[in-house]
Amino acid sequence: MKPEAGRRDLTAGPIGRTLLLFALPTLGSSVLQSLNGSINAIWIGQFLGERALAATTNANIIMFLLVAATFGFGMAATILIGQNMGRRDIDAVRRVLGSALGLFAVISTLTVGIGWWAAPAILRALATPAEVYPLALAYLRVIFVAMPPGFIAVLLTMALRGVGDSITPLKFMALGSVLDVALNPVFILGLGPVPALGIEGSAVATLIANSGSLLALIAYLYAKDLVVRLRGPEWRYLIPTPDLLKAIVVKGFPMGLQMLVVSTSALAMMGLVNRHGTATTAAYGAANQLWTYIQMPAMAVGAAVSAMAAQNIGAGQWERVDRITRAGLRMNLLLTGALVLLVTLLDRHVLWLFLGSEPGAIDIAARINLIGGWSFILFGVSMVLAATVRANGAVVGPLVILAIAMFPVRFGLANALAPMLGADAIWWSFPAGSFASMLMTIAYYRHGGWRKGRLTPVTAEECKEQALAEGQPTQKAMPVG
Repeated sequence: MKPEAGRRDLTAGPIGRTLLLFALPTLGSSVLQSLNGSINAIWIGQFLGERALAATTNANIIMFLLVAATFGFGMAATILIGQNMGRRDIDAVRRVLGSALGLFAVISTLTVGIGWWAAPAILRALATPAEVYPLALAYLRVIFVAMPPGFIAVLLTMALRGVGDSITPLKFMALGSVLDVALNPVFILGLGPVPALGIEGSAVATLIANSGSLLALIAYLYAKDLVVRLRGPEWRYLIPTPDLLKAIVVKGFPMGLQMLVVSTSALAMMGLVNRHGTATTAAYGAANQLWTYIQMPAMAVGAAVSAMAAQNIGAGQWERVDRITRAGLRMNLLLTGALVLLVTLLDRHVLWLFLGSEPGAIDIAARINLIGGWSFILFGVSMVLAATVRANGAVVGPLVILAIAMFPVRFGLANALAPMLGADAIWWSFPAGSFASMLMTIAYYRHGGWRKGRLTPVTAEECKEQALAEGQPTQKAMPVG
């Protein structure tokens, strides 16, 4: 059967080349998203110092915790939009879009209120250093105000991707990133008539960038009369119907749980890091910037493997599914291994960008990277195998493995070894968690029974979203954990 226009047939042809071509757009999008956060971290580190960088490290992880589960619902809406678009049912596309927008409007409003109110208590629970606390609170509260336009903008770009348009989201994602990066020094330093706002200026820049890119995107949608828009009577779709709300929640819940496990683990680890002082917290934030890029190939390859495996499972080509998995493992080892080597060789030169002339913090960050950076090769093995498993509808097994690796293993070891190793116990817990996850995932892949009968229909688009559910819900990289 000839594939639909714009859709790639993943059940035939050379596996390695197809896998790479499928993964590259996802990788490019991830790099663009993360560059925004990295450049802003450079501005903060260079202009305001390690205390400010430590403050944003704490604040960003809290922000991700509050939005993680929410964006499982956004991914579910993307899947439903894609399926309805495949049936050429435009009215159904707009019904899903309206329901998702209505849901997100309520959730974003609640998030701002809860986040503003709970931020001081959360920062204290994380043992945020006293000299960092006021900076983190000031930054975090402005960031919460910036979140609603960011929520809606990301949802609209996800919806555009669901109808097959990957170029428009990239353009407006780039616009928001450029605005954010350009405005950061203006508001931090107070260039021209703008007052110097310090760390709050970075958050104000994000607020303006989120709002500006959202308004530009909405204007474009209506100027071009694209499918992803509401007019006239269609505005009533903003009130979610029970059936659509149920579909979004049921599909989004497993993906939201994955993201929630990752962000909760990151929050727990942040609490341990903070107990070792401001320099260690800033160093950890800088090392996380490096790790954000190291983990990208594994996530992109995992998304591609999952989408390819889903189509081949649907076609009954199980021998090809195994070959896709092996190709994904080889690609991960090559790409992630090369990145780990490069970052290890150049780490001090790159870390200087975030930490400025703080030799103590740079030494700590280099040690963090030396001990923990290589573990992302193991992380990639787990990502690829779990991606294949998800392609047959098995999401509970990978979720349980992720939770065990993150909490009893990683967090447990970091706590247990702290009296003996000090801060090094935290850094060694990363390879320990990745190794445990890899062993459990290999065992589940070989003996878990996930190949037996699919319980629910799974599409390539759904698998790709599930594989990216540990990814980037707010146009910024998720914390590494």
